[in-house]
Amino acid sequence: MKLSTDIGKMHLKNPVMTASGTFGYGEEFSDFIDLGRLGGIVVKGTTGQHREGNPYPRMAETPSGMLNAVGLQNMGVEAFCKEVYPRVAQYDTNVVVNVSGSSIEEYCDVARQIDALERIPAIELNISCPNVKKGGMGFGTDPAMAAQVVRAVRDVYGKTLIVKLTPNVTSIVDIAKAVEDAGADSVSLINTLLGMAVDVEHRKPMLSTVTGGLSGPCVKPVAVRCVWQVAKAVKIPVVGLGGISNANDALEFLMAGARAVEVGTANFIDPAVTMKIVDGLEEYCDRHNIDDINKIIGII
Repeated sequence: MKLSTDIGKMHLKNPVMTASGTFGYGEEFSDFIDLGRLGGIVVKGTTGQHREGNPYPRMAETPSGMLNAVGLQNMGVEAFCKEVYPRVAQYDTNVVVNVSGSSIEEYCDVARQIDALERIPAIELNISCPNVKKGGMGFGTDPAMAAQVVRAVRDVYGKTLIVKLTPNVTSIVDIAKAVEDAGADSVSLINTLLGMAVDVEHRKPMLSTVTGGLSGPCVKPVAVRCVWQVAKAVKIPVVGLGGISNANDALEFLMAGARAVEVGTANFIDPAVTMKIVDGLEEYCDRHNIDDINKIIGII
């Protein structure tokens, strides 16, 4: 059976990828799974300069999910290119770099440096992070601003450009159409929902930043709805994510219109969950006599 699919110019051996910020640079999971069986790995958010992220506490468990306010802690793009890239370039899968910034200039600078890396076929432009004071979600909540940053990055980046969208808007379809018109090759959705939790014993927020990004199974119905709406409205491929924990979850996204999926929070619970999802997709196709998984994409 055929599990392969394409996102822009990037060919995936199967539609299962990992979500940025939940899988490190892949190395952390190599003892648990065969990285070469993945369709792709989206590495942690990368910015122009080193970032320490937000103060602790910056993660909190919630019913059927978790809140995080890590704040894009990373080593910066130059250190990534020099230290990490030589190692991840050896993976037998697609390595996608999640790119973020506080300004359009920073987005462009990071994208330009990543563009020069031969073994990185795509970037995921993060205009949807709710855990930073500048940039992030600020670019992704207004169609004009979203289009402006995508258009600027498109001018300096020649490979597959995926744009990650926030659900914290009135109409995610409007944002998706704006970035498509600005030159995006694909959109990924959803990033985390803005949430908050309170420690009632100590009478204070559970996160140092008060609010943070909600992820996990609790967000899946919202994510599937967003994917379904966007997939009907744009011509570019949609990558779906949000609460995927098993093969049936992934199938929901594919049937709603996603060409591929990203697995995030579930990696913290079971480091081998992605392999189980790949196996589950194969088993489903075999059980239903489906010779090409692309035949079920968008059937809803």
